[in-house]
Amino acid sequence: MAFFTLFLACSAFSVGAQEQSAGGPVRILALGDSLTAGYGLPAQDGFVAQLGDALAAAGHDVVMIDAGVSGDTTAGGLSRLDWALAGGADVAIIELGANDALRGIDPASSRANLDGILAALGGRGIPALLAGIYAPRNLGPEYVAAFDAMYPELAAEHDAILYPFFLEGVAADPTLNQGDGIHPNPRGVVIIVENMLPDVIALIERAGEGS
Repeated sequence: MAFFTLFLACSAFSVGAQEQSAGGPVRILALGDSLTAGYGLPAQDGFVAQLGDALAAAGHDVVMIDAGVSGDTTAGGLSRLDWALAGGADVAIIELGANDALRGIDPASSRANLDGILAALGGRGIPALLAGIYAPRNLGPEYVAAFDAMYPELAAEHDAILYPFFLEGVAADPTLNQGDGIHPNPRGVVIIVENMLPDVIALIERAGEGS
């Protein structure tokens, strides 16, 4: 998952249509790795930009905060969470763990990091959507079972919205991925956004509930 590329695209942009509420746009933090950062794609074709466009088309006034870093792990995401939240956020999408699995990091460590991220968001009253990933099956049944289970378990523990598999409908399809077979191409990102959109809208509806 682009282990040696540390590309940080932390930008905020408004995508507008009608007002979401009298309080103004909903600020959505997208904290993740290269799948969030749009590795190998023009900025307008990446996940954050396409999701923002789709939400605007659906009538939601949002500001997307791109905190995707290629090659990042759950530990990296936890370590930079405060920095990512410095400008404020109303809700958060967490997409981390793929690089942990590709590196064979102990699932217990990955789980603790994700738990720390979700606990910190909860402490600030920021609703979260946790996007899962599946461990490579060649890591063995014990690793796979522990890794795959942490996403639904943590979502339940922290009352987060669970999106079970970020690459649903895209993984292993060569027509929807770049040449590395890992990162989605623009068509693949379209499918990811279409699949995830209802859950992101549900997340937006939670904005302000914890404040």
